[in-house]
Amino acid sequence: MSDRPTEATGPRVGTLPVPGATLHHEVRGTGPLLLLIPGGAGGLAACQGIAAALADRFTVVGYDPRGIGASPPDVPGEDQRPEVHAADAHRLLDLFSPAEPGYVFGTSSGGIVAVELLARHPERIRLAVAHEPPLARMLPEPEPALAAFAEVRDVAVREGVGAGYARLGAAVGEAEPVADDAGEPEPMSSRLRATVEASSAQFLRHVLMPFTHHSPDLGVLKAVSERLVVGVGRTSRGQLPHTLATALAEHVGAECRTFPGSHIGCVEHPSAFAHALAATLLGASGN
Repeated sequence: MSDRPTEATGPRVGTLPVPGATLHHEVRGTGPLLLLIPGGAGGLAACQGIAAALADRFTVVGYDPRGIGASPPDVPGEDQRPEVHAADAHRLLDLFSPAEPGYVFGTSSGGIVAVELLARHPERIRLAVAHEPPLARMLPEPEPALAAFAEVRDVAVREGVGAGYARLGAAVGEAEPVADDAGEPEPMSSRLRATVEASSAQFLRHVLMPFTHHSPDLGVLKAVSERLVVGVGRTSRGQLPHTLATALAEHVGAECRTFPGSHIGCVEHPSAFAHALAATLLGASGN
């Protein structure tokens, strides 16, 4: 593992070799560990805003999942599995908080990893917040959603990233109109834009389908439901990820809590989102 600052006041940057990949991570702040698991193609750049806002209360560790951003896999072009990504997250927990359980936040496909991590290693987690994890099998009749996510992958392979995202947008659907008091969304950073551009093919072809088709151990999750909060976006009601997240919370008896913004609320409203996340984490711990 390497560990060097990017600048005098910047995050501490390092790498962690894991079986089959090398994970790029960035660490900010001091306090109890908070591991951020990003989703989609944005990597840790998608969580950069909330990481900076939370560093006064937590040791915040963000990372690029294997195959995304600056975390290259040893063998490119392989389908990814949530259980492997959960093992990666577990190694980061052990690296940065070997003696104490940590807090975990995951969003979108990263929320699926957070759920899987909790199911496999509940003793290592104080509280996991999974924001809109799109687990299609949570629906009473999951076949249409499963087929839609599979079609996104097929379209991305045949016709490219743009067509794949267009099909994904159709599968996600339209949100119900609702007032949002978080203000105007912040523009996407140049770093996030570059990561999404570089990693979208990997996400659409090798992550989206195996992750959305995943079946976590609901029995284990029910037994540790007090350590899970499922997040939904204030402005994403009516869309498929919001529906799937709500269904997961109902299945396992976990709290379902609303966060600012849409499915990508942590990108749109990082300050408000970080405030809501800190209140969720510290409220659960009694601090």
